[in-house]
Amino acid sequence: MTKKRIFFTGGSGKAGKHVIPYLLDQGHRVMNVDLTPLHYPGVDNLTADITDSGQMFNAMSSYAALDELEGGKGIPKFDAVVHFAAVPRILIKPDNETFRVNAIGTYNVIEAAVKLGIKKIIIASSETTYGVCFSDGQTDPHSLPLEEDYDVDPMDSYGLSKVVNEQTARSFQRRSGFDIYALRIGNVIEPHEYAELFPHYFKHPEVRRRNAFCYIDARDLGQIVDLCLQKDDLGFQIFNAGNDHNGAIIPSKELAERFFPGVPLTKELGEHEALFSNRKIREVLGFKEEHNWRKYVKGE
Repeated sequence: MTKKRIFFTGGSGKAGKHVIPYLLDQGHRVMNVDLTPLHYPGVDNLTADITDSGQMFNAMSSYAALDELEGGKGIPKFDAVVHFAAVPRILIKPDNETFRVNAIGTYNVIEAAVKLGIKKIIIASSETTYGVCFSDGQTDPHSLPLEEDYDVDPMDSYGLSKVVNEQTARSFQRRSGFDIYALRIGNVIEPHEYAELFPHYFKHPEVRRRNAFCYIDARDLGQIVDLCLQKDDLGFQIFNAGNDHNGAIIPSKELAERFFPGVPLTKELGEHEALFSNRKIREVLGFKEEHNWRKYVKGE
């Protein structure tokens, strides 16, 4: 496997702080570009603001650390950009600021990468694009399972920003011909959260309805990002980034009938097959989950 020099935005966040160690373990070099550094061995850090286009162009054409001065051949080029930086949900900042940071920030990152000739770009989209998570009231999906060809229709500023980001990525891919992959990331679960959260989820499954019962282990997300780095010549792609099964102990068909009554199923579901389908990452990228929740907590 080719080791890559990676420009990673938002690596200090909930997902990034687990994805970056996974990438380092694969032998990649990672520069974390964030408003706060990630204190982890082997990580290069640069403080920069994604909403400032000039900072993105400058950071993306800079040394990662002092050791790169030793070669005497100028600034190395990044092989890939992984863009996770964002306001992570609604109700942290005003809606217009959430949209501005996420949409303009993503435009700036992709534009700099394309114009600097970096041919592999991976951006973080979201499960919220499906329009269930942050909807006003209880909203049903159009169909289940949720797959990448779904007509996404969120009503909130965060989900909308992610839909816009996917279109931005598609536009830049058309003009460049580069590989730009958007990951619709499910509800991220850190290792310590299984014991803390899942027993409550099992007793009160209704609290997971807005997430369509999906989850993605932060370490498995690292694997997905690495698989995207390895897979070339796909052009523009959208991938659901989720684990194989639902974050629930109720079988999938019963889960759908109980919490999404009347919503049509487009395929026969496996016993615990995720309603937030990861079929595409398994078939196209070769994803094999390592961290099913059953490894860490017992169902009741």
